[in-house]
Amino acid sequence: MPDEMEFGADLVTVSDENGQDFTFEILDRIEDDKARYVAMVPYDEDPTAILDGPQELIILRVNEEDGETYLEPIEDEAEFARVAEAFEQRLTEEYEFEILDDEELLDEDVEE
Repeated sequence: MPDEMEFGADLVTVSDENGQDFTFEILDRIEDDKARYVAMVPYDEDPTAILDGPQELIILRVNEEDGETYLEPIEDEAEFARVAEAFEQRLTEEYEFEILDDEELLDEDVEE
């Protein structure tokens, strides 16, 4: 068995401003001349949970300050569009995507 390697999910735990922790699985990373970015989905220990419905892909910028790593939203729409397109091109080989516009996202929030 020494030749076998176990691979698990690439997990990251993020704390919000209220101190609540959330765990995400990182699906991909991109680095360009401007910044580093991650694409991730909420993590569930139950592997069948992903079959229950669509997962939200979260794209964030990675920043480092004073030796600490921070994940933050991408505020600039052009930057977000550029990075989202790059992730979509890279991830469509492994995952199915449905891109929702702002109106569809609002409708989805109301249904829940």
